[in-house]
Amino acid sequence: MSLLQPKMILIDLDGTLVDSVPDLAYCVDAMLARLGRPARGEAAVRTWVGNGVERLVRRALSGRLDGEPDEADYQRAYPIFLELYAENTCNRSALYPGVREGLEFLREAGYPLGCVTNKAARFTEPLLQQLGIRDFFSIVISGDSLPRQKPDPLPLIHAAGHFGVKPEESLMIGDSVSDVTAARAAGFRIICTSYGYNHGIDIRESDPDIVIDSFIELRGLLVS
Repeated sequence: MSLLQPKMILIDLDGTLVDSVPDLAYCVDAMLARLGRPARGEAAVRTWVGNGVERLVRRALSGRLDGEPDEADYQRAYPIFLELYAENTCNRSALYPGVREGLEFLREAGYPLGCVTNKAARFTEPLLQQLGIRDFFSIVISGDSLPRQKPDPLPLIHAAGHFGVKPEESLMIGDSVSDVTAARAAGFRIICTSYGYNHGIDIRESDPDIVIDSFIELRGLLVS
């Protein structure tokens, strides 16, 4: 396989750079406890994350990936979750092994970097800052930065415009079918992590260009 040499790289946050499930699961179960409901547990939450906290709360209330709870229950629960997550954005979350080394390699190699996530900016920026990786990124596009979020290609195309780079010269690194769908629609190449959040489905089924087990592998895939 020939080495990739994109002119710009965008990277997803949750499930790609950061394992944020421990904090999300804590907030889900604390929210449910306030509502007098039983906990769901971290294993279940791991299969539900990846489409923003609104969907996560709906899934937690219904107990299903495609579940829709009673709307009154959701309206009670969602503000509770937001309050809890604002206080627990980065108390238990951590970078995946190899991420910092991979980001340092990309920066040293001169690649312009952006972070594109469906997480709201009020949670994205503190998480990046507290984990010490905000300065790697020239642009951060959160789930509420633009009118549409992934899997729509708009955030990727917007970032390409920011850097003055053509989509076909760009690379996305993510972990989910949402990332693959957005990248294909935008005309990007797409690398996926094997360890992320894809609702329990092997990301290889979504046919990304490359699957990696660690960001350290980027050193052997990209021109430095």
